Amino acid sequence: MRKGLPTVMELVKKTADFFAAEGIASARLDAEVLLADVLGLDRIHLYVNFDRPLEEAEVDRYRQAVIRRAQRVPVAYITGEKEFMSLPFSVNPQVLIPRPETELLVERVVSLLPREFATGGAKVADIGTGSGVIAICLALQSQVEEVWATDISPSALQVARANAARHQVEGKIRWVQGDMLKPLEHLGPDFFDFIVSNPPYVPTAAIGKDCPEVLKEPRKALDGGRDGLAYYRILVDQAPGLLRPGGWLCLEIGADQGPRVQRLMEQSGRFDSPQIIKDLANLDRVVIGRVR
Repeated sequence: MRKGLPTVMELVKKTADFFAAEGIASARLDAEVLLADVLGLDRIHLYVNFDRPLEEAEVDRYRQAVIRRAQRVPVAYITGEKEFMSLPFSVNPQVLIPRPETELLVERVVSLLPREFATGGAKVADIGTGSGVIAICLALQSQVEEVWATDISPSALQVARANAARHQVEGKIRWVQGDMLKPLEHLGPDFFDFIVSNPPYVPTAAIGKDCPEVLKEPRKALDGGRDGLAYYRILVDQAPGLLRPGGWLCLEIGADQGPRVQRLMEQSGRFDSPQIIKDLANLDRVVIGRVR
């Protein structure tokens, strides 16, 4: 062991100061999460062990993680994992990192399930599944019979399948490679009870503008076209052809997109009274519409 190796607390503080100087907003949190990952601990046990001197190999592994974070590689890509709905999911640069905001979309769909399917049987489509978090969390619901999950990226579907196996729901999910709703067209009308999506919704010119870490994520999962609404137009136009009467289209949106996506549904003439759902910060986060 090298002389002068730091304790857990000393290294976390030093790294947090370094991250802050680099302009990383979540400096302390990132320093703790990365060290906890290196040590194989959760953050609670990291605190318990704050006065423990580190081994040389641990310091070296941590240094490599710190270098990558300073290069604005997202923490989830460094650790290979992200929590969603209190469950762990594997992630890599082939998939968008799950955001806490998307949990509201899942919660809204789940809130509709008891009224609609008290005895089970709901068929759900997750469009642009990415790491599979939406599909998997819905498949875990007893009211859901099956989930069809699409993604244009075979690499993303590989991650999603591994996550489904991890949470033991692979038997309830059908993974289909293809663009948006195209790989589901053969199922015909009135097939799904819910179509759910967190589509790419960042306007092309705004990608990475306020958060350089976003540039490390797959662009196809972010780029919503010139105005950010390209994929909402596709979903609003095509989803009613696959939903049964009374079925739901449930979409995550950008915080400034609520009225515009709601208007798309209203103008289509296929949905009854589309609603905007706000998140805990009182920002527009989800739009839902019920097919007539």
